[in-house]
Amino acid sequence: MPDIAPIRRALISVSDKDGLVTFGLALAAAGVEILSTGGSAKALRDAGVPVTEVSAHTGFPEILDGRVKTLVPQIHGGILGRRDLPDHVAQMEQHAIAPIDLVAVNLYPFEATVAKGAADEDCIENIDIGGPALIRAAAKNHDFVTILTEPGQYATVLDELARLGGTTQGLRRRLAGEAYARTAAYDAAIGAWFAEKREDTFPHRLTISGVLRQTLRYGENPHQAAGFYANGSRWGVATATQIQGKELSYNNLNDTDAAFECVAEFDAPTVVIVKHANPCGVATAPSLAAAWDDALRCDPVSPYGGIVAVNRPLDAAAAEKISAIFTEVIIAPDADQAARDILGRKKNLRVLLTGGVPDPAAPGLTFRSLAGGFLAQTRDAGRVLTQTLKVVTQRVPTEQELADLLFAFRVCKHVKSNAIVYAKAGATVGIGAGQMSRVDSARIAAWKSEEAAKAIGLTGRLTEGSVVASDAFFPFAEGLEAAIAAGATAVIQPGGSIRDNEVIAAADAAGVAMVFTGMRHFRH
Repeated sequence: MPDIAPIRRALISVSDKDGLVTFGLALAAAGVEILSTGGSAKALRDAGVPVTEVSAHTGFPEILDGRVKTLVPQIHGGILGRRDLPDHVAQMEQHAIAPIDLVAVNLYPFEATVAKGAADEDCIENIDIGGPALIRAAAKNHDFVTILTEPGQYATVLDELARLGGTTQGLRRRLAGEAYARTAAYDAAIGAWFAEKREDTFPHRLTISGVLRQTLRYGENPHQAAGFYANGSRWGVATATQIQGKELSYNNLNDTDAAFECVAEFDAPTVVIVKHANPCGVATAPSLAAAWDDALRCDPVSPYGGIVAVNRPLDAAAAEKISAIFTEVIIAPDADQAARDILGRKKNLRVLLTGGVPDPAAPGLTFRSLAGGFLAQTRDAGRVLTQTLKVVTQRVPTEQELADLLFAFRVCKHVKSNAIVYAKAGATVGIGAGQMSRVDSARIAAWKSEEAAKAIGLTGRLTEGSVVASDAFFPFAEGLEAAIAAGATAVIQPGGSIRDNEVIAAADAAGVAMVFTGMRHFRH
């Protein structure tokens, strides 16, 4: 097979016109004959690029409102014919089929059409048929044909064309692989749309696709390789622009996502501090600066080298406070210029601006790989409201306790199981995460609150007079008793244990209010 494949004739049919004119002018200057269709042909012709309409080349007009343009032997024979087989060459000559050496196609914008909420008819009309056929044909015959599926590939091809008079086999093979990946992702999006329309959450075949945003330095550990892919338009880490700081690591991205998903749960100005994927301080307040102070008070030690997420555009007062300690990443919907200037003093601090906050109630799937497969589940979009709570004790929570219970339970949703969260006045005052025993989580959270109190010159525990949230039911009364011993006056938990009556009795004996949610938030 030839290492250098010459380019004498090109077919260009693109919906994304970015870079089209420059590409067409360069091809024409290299003596390449250009075939094109519709809007692509017009854009090239208007720029002075010589173009032959595909219909003129094939002698067959576009039909069915443009649904059939290139699905003819003169086009696909020109792409698929092998130049090294005499029989192929003879048949092409017999049927007056001219070889096509380069195909530049990007597909109808089906994904964008769906994303903007277009009607079903518009979505269906934006399912490309001829484009994927052209791409797959050119990619199959990549020994002789160069296939381009996005504008970012133009420059590399033009460089080889200028230097070598054609493209190398290595480049053609790489572009062919990218082409098949593109059509696979396109079909996956169409399949997902149809599944959504028939409300089939788990279709028989499920394909996941993404676009590489960044090759990371390494994964969770230096001996692991890693990449960061984006696959949707939901506000978050994948939509963020990094405006300063060092390159993001795998762990940075994972922790930052955890922080931003947590902060999105709250409407009031909120700060979330995360360390190793677990919140170590969360608070809501009238301002981000005040929320930062309250969040930091929960655990003044762990935030060192942590991740900070806010749900408001970052202002100067908050930026000044946050940047006073060593922080790995700050993620925010935006930041004013004064805040950017302050953060800019910390050159290594990574600052991500997303343009928005993720909707915690948005549908979607989450995934976890297993040996030989993967698990898929719907996102934990559950949210407990005041009217859905069931008071199960003799004492009813006060209005302030009720507000703190809802706050604590929302935080608990983002803490690794077994999770215990103490909260007071809209701020966490103790967090116990990831223990095998719920009792241990309650005790660890209380111990950390005592250490936090010492750090700010107080005696006792911050958990005195707090409320407590548990992500799952207390299987025995001892877990609740540990929380009561820490100073909790009200409890929120899912309920559902066979020993609920024992747990309720323990709460009543201590004069503690308790509510059941009927919903748990395990996070593994």
